[in-house]
This record gives sequence, C-alpha cells and structure tokens, in this order.
Amino acid sequence: MAKQWMKACALSAGLMAAAGAVQAKQVVCVFDLVGKSGDVYALMKDYQLAAKTWGADIELRVGQNEAVIAEDFKAGKCDGISVTGMRGRQFNSFTGSLDAIGAIPDLKLAVKVMQGLANPAFSKSMVHGKYEVAGVIPVGDAYLLVNDRSINTVAKAAGKKIAVLDYDEAQKIMVQQVGAQAVSADVTNFGAKFNNGQVDIIGAPAAVFKPLELHKGLGAKGAIVNYPILQVTGNIIIRPDKFPEGYGQKSRDWVKGQLPRAFSILGKMKSDIPSKYWMDVPVADRPGYQKMMREARIDLTKRGVYEKRMMKLLWQFRCKQDPKNFECALQDENYKQS
Repeated sequence: MAKQWMKACALSAGLMAAAGAVQAKQVVCVFDLVGKSGDVYALMKDYQLAAKTWGADIELRVGQNEAVIAEDFKAGKCDGISVTGMRGRQFNSFTGSLDAIGAIPDLKLAVKVMQGLANPAFSKSMVHGKYEVAGVIPVGDAYLLVNDRSINTVAKAAGKKIAVLDYDEAQKIMVQQVGAQAVSADVTNFGAKFNNGQVDIIGAPAAVFKPLELHKGLGAKGAIVNYPILQVTGNIIIRPDKFPEGYGQKSRDWVKGQLPRAFSILGKMKSDIPSKYWMDVPVADRPGYQKMMREARIDLTKRGVYEKRMMKLLWQFRCKQDPKNFECALQDENYKQS
C-alpha cells in the first residue's frame, strides 16, 4: 500500500512538473505611433503568427509611448519589445549603432546590412546580458525637415531650434557642433513641436510624414532636404530565457525574409510625399556633408556612443558598394578588434 501511495505521489509530482514546464504566453510590447492601425503593429501580427511555428505563443500589447515600453521591458512586464534602434541601443550597442550618422547612406544598403546581420555568424553579437536582438528591420532614411527653405546649408542652421530625442546623446552633440539650439523631445511629440512652430528643424523618416501630418510644419515655405542623414531602424528584442531554445535565430531568419517587403513599402511612402516638398542638395555640396557626418561619427565613436565593431562593419559595406569613395583609402574607421 505504501509503495502504491509513493508511486501515486511520484506520478502526481511528474504531472505537476510537466504542467509547470508548459511555457506561458510571451508578452511582446509593440511601439507604434498610431497604435493598432499602424504598419509596425501589422508586421508584428504576421510575426506573432510565424512565432507559433517556433514554439512561442505571443500576446501582443501595442503602445504609443516608447519610453514606457522600454521601462516595462526592463521591469519584466514584457518578455519582448518592438522599438526603434535608438531606444534599443541601451539593450544592445552593436545593433544600436546602425543608426550612426551617415553610416548607411541609402535604404538599399541598409537592407543588405540587415540581411547580413541575420547570419548565424553574428549570433553572439545579438546577445548582451539578459537581452537578445531577435530582428532588425529598416524604418527608412531620415531626412531633415526645415520650416524655411532658406535653411539650405549647415551654416544657416546655426541659432535655429532643432528637436532632439532626449535619450540620444548623438543628436545633442551634433546640434551643439552646428551651433543650433537643442530642444528636448521624444518620438511621441517631436512632430507636434515642428507643426506648431516650437522648433525650426526635425529629422524624420518618410514613414512618419503622413501619420504625424508634417506638411503642417512645412507650410508654404518649408522643405524636406533630400539627403539622408542616417537610417532609422526597428528592433525586436527579447529576454531569451522566456522563449524556446534557438528562438532568436529563427526570428532573425524570418525578419530577413521580410526585408524586401519593407524596402518596397518604405519606397512607396517616400514617393507618396508630394514633390513640391523636396529640396535637393547640390551635387557639389554633397562631399562636404559626407565629410562632416564622417567626422561627427568618428568623434561619437571615440566618445563611446557608437560601437567600434559596427562602425568597422559599416565602413566595409560602404566601400564594397562604392570602392572609389574617398573614405575607403582612409583607415579612421577600420578599428582593430579588441
């Protein structure tokens, strides 16, 4: 009788352990400026479906305050997040340096870089502490929007008010270097500050032009400077211990497959902006802008804002695309691996 009782207890304990081993739903908090009707949330709905085949049962929670989402992730209220690369830099400085100023000159190259980063060879770089980057996707070229077309050179930006994301040290330093006045903002209000005249200049990708109604800030005199200053990226970041073994790589492979789709969508968003708003930078002025951004990038890397490994990788990508570029003969960003 005692043996039967012990067997029953062992069986009961085994069943309870098995039940406990069943993974509860993984909560992924998604930042989308326009909530459930936004493009980011639509992509994450597809991601949620794909994740079932990798053994995850994701519950999506969308929010319009990116700072709150990041803090909830740190506090353990979210098992994963979808946020901008600038916000994600605190969780992984390697992928968080993709948005370095002038480091990826166009969207086509951005897609190539992100496809490369999905290679398992980079899997160790995707993990930092208790966090793992489970995918990087382009949000598009960032352009400067000015409320007056006469602000057509860096020199003319001196004294002007520029919105800077208060958590991005790089933006603050850049604004100081051009002699402009930094006005603290975040992703949820920088568009409104431009539209109501609190700032003269903002940087933004084409993807937010329509949802943030930035034509209001441009008015009749403003323009979008048709020269990308950096690539805005989106990150999916997880706590790997909350997901099945090998989930991160499967996720990165899936995201890689979505990059052509993202490229097409972002291209259409840019072409949908009326041509009257665009202002081209004269060809003769472009090398000067490139040199200025390069010097700023090197300075910010020395300060520890950008990671050297990523800066070297992006330098290699740029020089593979355009070997005749002047910077390819220079070694400033050919950082030795420590």
